[in-house]
Amino acid sequence: MDSLILTVALGALIGLVMALTGAGGGVMAIPLLVFGLHLPVQQAAPVGLVAVGLAAILGAALGLRQGIVRYRAAALIGSAGMLMAPLGVLLAQRLPNRPLLGAFALVLIYTAWRMLRRPNPSVAHVAAAVLCRVNRLDQRLTWTLPCARALTGSGLIAGLLSGLLGVGGGFVIVPALTRYTDLDIRSIQLTSLAVIALVSVSGVLAAATHGPVRWDVALPFASGAVLALLAGQQIAKKLNAKGLQKAFAWFSVLVAIFMLARAMGWVSN
Repeated sequence: MDSLILTVALGALIGLVMALTGAGGGVMAIPLLVFGLHLPVQQAAPVGLVAVGLAAILGAALGLRQGIVRYRAAALIGSAGMLMAPLGVLLAQRLPNRPLLGAFALVLIYTAWRMLRRPNPSVAHVAAAVLCRVNRLDQRLTWTLPCARALTGSGLIAGLLSGLLGVGGGFVIVPALTRYTDLDIRSIQLTSLAVIALVSVSGVLAAATHGPVRWDVALPFASGAVLALLAGQQIAKKLNAKGLQKAFAWFSVLVAIFMLARAMGWVSN
């Protein structure tokens, strides 16, 4: 029973982080599963994807009801990610645990760095970078070849990292949508959740073909994440989003340093 309570509580932390930061739940799932429940990365990755995927499905469904999920963009990015997720899972099954820990730590540091250095871009920079513009008449994205190419590339990267490291890919998708589109932040976050849902399904199915998924851990972990996501969305409306992202970024740096120490063999279980 103590183990079950701990699993649900750790999953709740993931759901809360997803609700408060928009894209941070996936990158925190693996450290919690590795250090909190002592799973190897190969087992932790699909468990993390189950939790992040179910929470993302819930968030995306709420966004679809509100009409602010860009489902065409989500379908394009998600399809590309679904193609690459099985390759990431295949690589994960063939790599030793320590190199995977090291790779995940580097991804975590990169995510934190992007959060901490994110400036307020100039109007000229925004105008130059936006490839997918919203048509002001019908509020739909105007599709061009550069737009489709940029979003597809982002989906391929997110899918590979999703399968390899068990992350949802939100830390790739949210910056990509911010850079290449002029969507508002709420639409970006919920569209990202729709992509994460698609990519996570592909990753979990691919992982299941390589070995049994730890459903005894995945289901209570995911239950905690889903419940906390619902509660966290109400809390997030009352808190400062920028302050939350900075706090999460510095926490990610500390976790990454510890993971690097584990990967180098300086810290044991």
